[in-house]
Amino acid sequence: MARLGSGPLRITSGVIADVDGVAGAVVLATCNRFEVYCDVAPAADPDVIRKRVLRVISTCSGVSPYELDRALDCLTGTAMTEHLFSVGAGLDSAVVGEREIAGQLRRSLASAQEDGTASGALVRLFQAASRAAREVGSLTALGGAGRSMVSVALDLAQSKLGAPSKGAPSKLGCQDLSGLSVVVIGTGAYAGSTLALLAARACSAVSVFSWSGRAEAFASARGATGLTAEDLPAAVSRADVVIGCSGRGPRLSSADFRSFRQGAAAPLVVVDLALSRDFEPEVGELPGLDLITLEHVRLASPREQTDVVRQAGELVRQAAVRFEEDRQSRLLDPAIVALRGHMHSVLADEVARVKNQHGCTATAEAVEFALRRVVRQLLHVPTSRGRELAAAGRQDEYTAALETLFGLDVTAGLEAPAAANGAYPTAETSPQGCPAREGHDRQAAEDALPAAS
Repeated sequence: MARLGSGPLRITSGVIADVDGVAGAVVLATCNRFEVYCDVAPAADPDVIRKRVLRVISTCSGVSPYELDRALDCLTGTAMTEHLFSVGAGLDSAVVGEREIAGQLRRSLASAQEDGTASGALVRLFQAASRAAREVGSLTALGGAGRSMVSVALDLAQSKLGAPSKGAPSKLGCQDLSGLSVVVIGTGAYAGSTLALLAARACSAVSVFSWSGRAEAFASARGATGLTAEDLPAAVSRADVVIGCSGRGPRLSSADFRSFRQGAAAPLVVVDLALSRDFEPEVGELPGLDLITLEHVRLASPREQTDVVRQAGELVRQAAVRFEEDRQSRLLDPAIVALRGHMHSVLADEVARVKNQHGCTATAEAVEFALRRVVRQLLHVPTSRGRELAAAGRQDEYTAALETLFGLDVTAGLEAPAAANGAYPTAETSPQGCPAREGHDRQAAEDALPAAS
């Protein structure tokens, strides 16, 4: 999937949301994953939308639709929800329990919201994933040591430089990185995490280079030094560790490193954290240079205790089920609004008729109160039953029944009916000037709302 991030066009949520039939989109692209979350419009065919999205990804990346169809999994419903929750909790990462991915989920959603592509359904989905990740973090020991892909990679680099191999004395007298010079390539999320971890390990000699030209602003805000293309060779020649977190620019080759390292005798560790790679593989074959890749990081990642992973997985599963039940019940909100609006419309007409006949009398008030109570009682069972059907995924049966029995257009219930906004006679609006009871009007407005409100 590295080719998805290095194609002719960047795959953004805006590009996906422009697909006909897509109501919203969020793209989650990190150094080792690429995922697209789409909110499909109600009338659209999901299979058709999937093919359209694949064609757009193919155009942006240069990867054929056939390859994409074979390489990308398509998840819907509870399976999709549980997957995203697992991703956010770090259960689907090379380093089980890593915390960086939770921040990447939040940033992906924030980016889609800025672009105007995050629908309400996707906002609720990603926010629930963040809550599930926090729940796993607070109720289990998963990732308790704050492990991450960056920390594992730095541990590997530290062990290579700390061992007195290749005839060179150790530069590390303790477990910090204060004696090392580090060059970071990239200004994205992983670069930010890398700089933060380097600072936590007392490494102050950090330089940043970016092919996009954003290095100076990025580095200065984090206490590092920005590098230009002219500065890069000299910085690499003095460095002990070079970390690639970009994946956007050209790959540095063995010829580049031979040129950069002319006359340098000290060993160099090169860490490639970019999914699409910042360095050519043959770089690792150069004498005096060790190359650490994502595969090395995965193999070196500590395995969490099985019972802790199982506990975290169960919390994620329960959170996904709760979210799906709530999402299913929300699908009936328009139907319930339509039903309540219809009932209260009939009630309002009847109350007006009684008051016109009897005038401003206590008897009319009593009739109004009785009618409102009748409506509440009539609505209780159908509303409760509708919620039960929705939670079971049978909301279409309920909607069809309403349309058949009452001739209601459920889609019109997406906008609150007039009765919910005070269409009943009040002390200010009644033509007879009857003093309406405030409690009645407040209760009527509350009754007109869906139970989920």
